Parts: sequence; structure tokens; C-alpha cells
Amino acid sequence: MKYTSAQAAKLLSKLQQDYDGLLSKEQQSKSFLASVGEDVESVRPDYDYVSFQKELSDLETKIRKIKHEINRFNISTEIPGFGMTVDEMLVYIPQLTKKKAKLREMAGVLPKTRDDSFTGHMGSIIDYRYANYDIDTVSEDLSRVTEELSKAQLALDEVNHSGTIETDI
Repeated sequence: MKYTSAQAAKLLSKLQQDYDGLLSKEQQSKSFLASVGEDVESVRPDYDYVSFQKELSDLETKIRKIKHEINRFNISTEIPGFGMTVDEMLVYIPQLTKKKAKLREMAGVLPKTRDDSFTGHMGSIIDYRYANYDIDTVSEDLSRVTEELSKAQLALDEVNHSGTIETDI
């Protein structure tokens, strides 16, 4: 069957949710408590070890196959205009996000601020903290990085919604 990368990711998420749910159900039903004198059979939960293991194994196989196809797609599909594959883009976007956060913090300072932290000074000494960089240059870099991040995210979204993955699931 053919899926877009985005559809395959959603399918993977659903399969993982089904797997986790089945594990939880097994955890709750593989053993049980009965009080002395209570009819054990009347409180026994429905549990078939063999069928649970088969169902878990089937889900594991499907998860493995989908993950493999997504990984193949990610390492072989190039993002137009960026000269990098999806897997590289998945590293690049967090790098840009981190850089944007740093630049936002640096761009938001004043050139000179009074340092109110107590550093052990006694008396009337006032400390000032000075920005040791050109705030306007940082602001320009922030705009450039913000634009690059937006372009990268949109390009990745476009590829994930248009490129296809084929699997027998």
C-alpha cells in the first residue's frame, strides 16, 4: 500500500498506541487476585497467553516495517532548495530552533543595564552590564534565521505530504 510520509507517521503512531494498549491490557489480565473462599473462576479475567503474544508480535512486525520504510524515505528523499535529505533536515530544524532562541535572547537586551545582583560589593559601587556585540547585527541574524526556519519547516511539510512510501501493511 502507498502512504505519504505524513500518513505513514500517523499509521506508526496508531500502531504504537495499539501495541501499548495491548501491553496494558495484558498487564492487567495476566494475573489476578481472589479472596479465600471466593469462586476463582468467577473473577478470572479473559486472558489467552498465546493469542496475546501473537497479536503483540504482529504489531511489532508492522511497526518495524513502517519505521524501516520511513527511515528509507528520510535518508533517500531530498528537500528541494536545501540540498539535504529529510533526515538531515530533521537535525537542521532543531539546530535552527536553538539558534533562534539564543538570538532572540541576545537581541532583546539593552546595550547597557544596571546589574542588580549582589556580588559582595559593600558601599556605593554600581555595576553595569554591557552588551559586547552589535545588537542590530544580532537582530538581523534573528530575522534571517527565523525566515530560514520557516522555509525549512514548510519544505519538510511539503515533502512529507507529497512523497510516498510503499509497504505491504
